[in-house]
Amino acid sequence: MNKLTSLGKIVITLGIVGLIWGGLYFAKKSGLITRKAKTSEQLGKIDLPTAPENAAETVQQFNLPSDAVASVNSPEIRFLLWAWNSQMGLMYANGGPATTKGSLMEKNGVNLKLIRQDDVSQMQASLLKFAKEYKDNPDTKEGAQFVAIMGDGAAAFLAGINPELEKVGKDYRAQVIYSCGKSLGEDKLMGPPSWKANPQTAKGGTVACYLRDGDWNIAVKWASDNGIKVNPDETTYDPEALNFIATESYIDASQKYINGYSEEREIVKNGKRTNEKKKVKVDGVATWTPGDVMIAQQKGGLVSVVSTKEYRSQMPNVVIGIKKYCEDNSGIIEKMIESIGQGGDQVKSFSSALDKAGDISAKVYNEETGPYWVKYYKGLTEKDKLGYDVELGGSGVSNLADNMELFGLTPGSTNVFGIVYTTFGDIVKKLYPELMPTYPGVDDILNTSFLSNVVARTKDMSSADKTTFTDAGINQVVSEKNWNIEFPSGQATLTTEAKRQLETLFNDLIVANNLKVEIHGHTDNVGSPDANMSLSEQRAFAIKTWLEQKSASNFPEGRVKIFAHGQTNPIASNSTLEGKAKNRRVNIVMGK
Repeated sequence: MNKLTSLGKIVITLGIVGLIWGGLYFAKKSGLITRKAKTSEQLGKIDLPTAPENAAETVQQFNLPSDAVASVNSPEIRFLLWAWNSQMGLMYANGGPATTKGSLMEKNGVNLKLIRQDDVSQMQASLLKFAKEYKDNPDTKEGAQFVAIMGDGAAAFLAGINPELEKVGKDYRAQVIYSCGKSLGEDKLMGPPSWKANPQTAKGGTVACYLRDGDWNIAVKWASDNGIKVNPDETTYDPEALNFIATESYIDASQKYINGYSEEREIVKNGKRTNEKKKVKVDGVATWTPGDVMIAQQKGGLVSVVSTKEYRSQMPNVVIGIKKYCEDNSGIIEKMIESIGQGGDQVKSFSSALDKAGDISAKVYNEETGPYWVKYYKGLTEKDKLGYDVELGGSGVSNLADNMELFGLTPGSTNVFGIVYTTFGDIVKKLYPELMPTYPGVDDILNTSFLSNVVARTKDMSSADKTTFTDAGINQVVSEKNWNIEFPSGQATLTTEAKRQLETLFNDLIVANNLKVEIHGHTDNVGSPDANMSLSEQRAFAIKTWLEQKSASNFPEGRVKIFAHGQTNPIASNSTLEGKAKNRRVNIVMGK
């Protein structure tokens, strides 16, 4: 699979690398921003809402689309996308690179052309080209009306393109209108088994990756979840942080590990250069399929430390279009959304539909074969060259109900996309304020009116995927962090400050929606041991109840468990007020 291969050239010419930086193309090119290195940062815990597993559901089976191009009496819609298995529903719905006879798009009167485009700056340029031409000529065949990108990179993408589009007119800015699917494992951080067993051993480690794209996001999130600093300067080495080596592509990242790449770095400590040098090598890799396959088959030694299999909400495949065009053509846009949703249902429910979508993917992407795309859509575990089990691939498609859940439109649901968008937008702002001092708010870039209109007239809509949790405890810890959530002395009542902290915790846990949660309550030694044991249980239970009441759909029965420890596990001396404060804590553990 190749989502961003051609972006390697942009690294040299623009100094902007990775998907999340693709959105900064225009600002960088215009000279409005310059890049400066920063010292290592300890980010807050980053837990993204996690999307549930695809659940096949019995729906009406449609005849497979033919390979013959259809003649649809409507203007052509041009849609740029990467080679990414989360688009299987879209593939099936269109029948081919151009709408085919018998396809869902043809039946709904949509004339759609799917075009592979791995270069983010070209995606942006095509949107801008279309907007400029459309303003004077609604029938223009220049540029593209839609693109699909990773949801966790949307803030940076839109921060770069929307200022340019708004020069055409305020109504011409780009907006998110739908989601085709999501990554469910193929995007991952690979590292030595010790990192997975004990994340703290990753301190001082170096990860090769295409900087600041979705896989870099995974590494940053995992480090933050485990209280490990990240060094945003890829030219220095911090022994107390997770460091990064810049690569030209996700394939180059894998090759640097395979070939034993190393480079000399200046050491920094506590944000200051020491004038000491160190040769660093590639300890881990952030990549996606087939980069992980190359590592497993050609060298081995790295396992999947964490991926979008755990962080299931991090990478929705979001459809972005020009606001003015969508509003002017709302009827046909709604038909396109309806078709993609129906295609998602077919792929979820029928193996023949998935196989057909795989064949169409091979044609649209002009790479590999149908069975190849189907294989890595499903995901699998294989032995690497050294005998380690390595998880490869994994994506999922979305239907209409999944989108309603993703965007928080179902009663009791949460705007998961909004949390993902804001979380990673804030990360870029914090680590690289010179590059992206601001980004548009989610309310400005999310337009769910077309989706809502489709749902309102859809009868017998199939249900969204649901995540279920067994009573079994956590067998594999993914992250663990202490939270100082304040309670009144001797009470389990949530204070205003406690609720503020819980909002942050809530967003964290939403992102990692596929993981079980353990809440461990602790106290200082004031009071009797029995009373403190009971108090720690009451406080943990108060947090569990707050989370479940805030979003029952994201905290179903069995996901959250509580444990009371009272004063038995202090992390500091109880002989001082400062030590007592540290011991009055809640420890949050996520795992599977």
